[in-house]
Amino acid sequence: MKRRPIATRYAALVAALLSVALLASGALETWSSHRDRQAINEALLREKAQSAALAVAHFVEDVQRSLDWATLAAPMMTGDTPERRRLDFLKLLRLEPAITTVTLLDANGVEQLRVSRIAADRLGSGIDLSRDPGFTAARAGRTYFSSVYFVAQTEPYLTIAAPSATRDGSVVMAEVNLKFVWNVVAAIKLGATGYAYVVDAQGRLISHPDISLVLQMSDVSMLPQVQAAAALAGDRLGVTAFQATARNLDGSPVIAAHAAIASLGWTVFVEQPRAEALAPLVDSIVRTGLILAIALALAVAAGVVAARKMVAPIVELRRGVLRFGSGDLAHRIEVASGDELEDLATQFNAMAAQLRQIYADLERRVSERTRDLDVANQAKSRFLAAASHDLRQPMHALAMFVGQLNVSCTPAERAVLTKRIEAAVASLSELLDQLLDLSKLDAGAVQVTQQAFAIGDTLNAIETHFAPLAHAKGIELRVRISRTSLRSDPALVHRILLNLVANAIRYTERGGVLVGCRTRGKCLRIAVWDTGRGIPHERRDDVFREFVQLGSHDPRLAGQSGGLGLGLAIVARLADLLGTRIELRSTVGRGSMFAFELPLGAKSELRPQPLAAPLWITSLRGVFVLVVDDDEVVRGATCGLLESWGCLTLAAASGDDAIVQLSAHDRPPELIICDYRLEAGENGVDTLARVRSAIQDFVPAIILTADVSAVVLSAAQAIGAPLLHKPVSPVKLRALLTQVLLRGSAGERIPA
Repeated sequence: MKRRPIATRYAALVAALLSVALLASGALETWSSHRDRQAINEALLREKAQSAALAVAHFVEDVQRSLDWATLAAPMMTGDTPERRRLDFLKLLRLEPAITTVTLLDANGVEQLRVSRIAADRLGSGIDLSRDPGFTAARAGRTYFSSVYFVAQTEPYLTIAAPSATRDGSVVMAEVNLKFVWNVVAAIKLGATGYAYVVDAQGRLISHPDISLVLQMSDVSMLPQVQAAAALAGDRLGVTAFQATARNLDGSPVIAAHAAIASLGWTVFVEQPRAEALAPLVDSIVRTGLILAIALALAVAAGVVAARKMVAPIVELRRGVLRFGSGDLAHRIEVASGDELEDLATQFNAMAAQLRQIYADLERRVSERTRDLDVANQAKSRFLAAASHDLRQPMHALAMFVGQLNVSCTPAERAVLTKRIEAAVASLSELLDQLLDLSKLDAGAVQVTQQAFAIGDTLNAIETHFAPLAHAKGIELRVRISRTSLRSDPALVHRILLNLVANAIRYTERGGVLVGCRTRGKCLRIAVWDTGRGIPHERRDDVFREFVQLGSHDPRLAGQSGGLGLGLAIVARLADLLGTRIELRSTVGRGSMFAFELPLGAKSELRPQPLAAPLWITSLRGVFVLVVDDDEVVRGATCGLLESWGCLTLAAASGDDAIVQLSAHDRPPELIICDYRLEAGENGVDTLARVRSAIQDFVPAIILTADVSAVVLSAAQAIGAPLLHKPVSPVKLRALLTQVLLRGSAGERIPA
């Protein structure tokens, strides 16, 4: 294949690129000009159509207001002659030239007075017009507009019937000559030959600048713009539509817009010949074509010149790149073109220098990354070791206690072992809860619910919960109750205080713990003080990390479990969710202070306290509960626990099993406890939906799961079922069970 010189190829390329760019620019400019012109024409026609429709509507409204004035000026009273009313109607005809005839009907539809420009007046004729549609509509309280009709097959007329303004049951009817609408339409001009006209619901001309077309009762229903307007019948007054492809009565192409007058069933059209509307665009295209021709010639010349100037620097760049590719990174490309090629040469030189530096530092970086990976693996191993150790301790104790329980004989021994087993289970549950809380925070499954609540209720609950523990340890717990209301998530605030107070009591051996509040501007500062061992300054950031526990120098605390070291890590993450931060002050040997601030809430937004559970729910006796779990051991344990509380239970391994068993029962369940993950890929959300559909009732439900993902939480919320994460303590299960039954009896749903 014959190779062409680079100068020739670049000249052709540059010329082609410039030509394409100019052609594209010209085409874009033409298209943009066409679009802008079309938009201007459309906006102008819409505005004209809207103003014309408003003018015609105002013309009819003026006639209607004149009728109201005429009937209000002299109300018809018992024993009154219509003569006085006739004078008012004569004034009305003088004021409103468009009104040809006005008729007054009494409440029974009998004609009392008729005044006309073209016929003799009638006084008390007694003609019965009660079946006239205008009278029927007006007696119903509506203003009646008739279809347009032509008198003597010449001029268009409209009949208006309205209830009398005196509200005495009488009705006034007027025949309006629509040739006066011509004054409104003829005043609308668009360009040199654009015009407006009005069409009724049957497609007949009501008004047109050429009055002869109206007098000929021209039917324009076959025009495309009229047919399009008929398809949009019912539009409100002032709503416009545009037709880019329309025809006039001569068959010539036009652009048109229309606006509907819904109360009359009329449509106002504004048209302009397409040739006149597009004339500026044609002129613009001609000018653009001339400019493009000149620009293309210049583009070819510029391409040749630019290619010649580009060849020499490109050859130097090629030679330099070959040197770099061969490994000579010390080479420097010399280009002095004063343009982007010189910048490119400079960048190539910089790249070569950076490559030399990268090669020099590569081994060092690999060593650093390897060391960092080792450190991360060691940290992970320490975390797993800490979790494994603290979880194995209560499990080991449980195994020992169960072994003793098998050989113990006396009730006293069994009672002691039962208490020890409960303590070991509580310790294991606390450790698992901390791990579960941390995993839920990592998975984003904790959602913040902002609401106003009284902080005093939360502080009272904290004092009630920890007062026995502090008393048993021989320290003082003081909680200063505040009547302030906050706007935050009460459950997350309660959890933060639980962890902070629990930590304070755990690490305080003498003195006491103080929980207090103080208002700061628009926020409330909540602080927990203790007189414990304190935290060294260099370890203050460490205490908020996972699996970090500060050792104690007190020999009396040797062997006591301090948990997994997750309490303050959870507190810090919860604070981030609430948009605040935990402040820490501490002095070794004197104590610590943990504080955070939350925005104040309005007392008017406080929600009422939940109702106390009725006795029949508190006792749970006789409550019928359906338990769905594919694990037979868990299913049996759950049913056994519920039956110990007095519940009646029905156990099922799947949704199909539950539906089959419920079909044999006359009594539907009052509560459903369902595991989320069941056999054969079935999940608890689908199972609950099927069971509720089968029994045709929205039964309150609780979903149990070990999955902490946000997807499971969202699915439970969607069906109105609260979620409990395994392992679940009996106390927590009973509390939620009571709450669900209480809300269910009140027709409410528990948030998941």
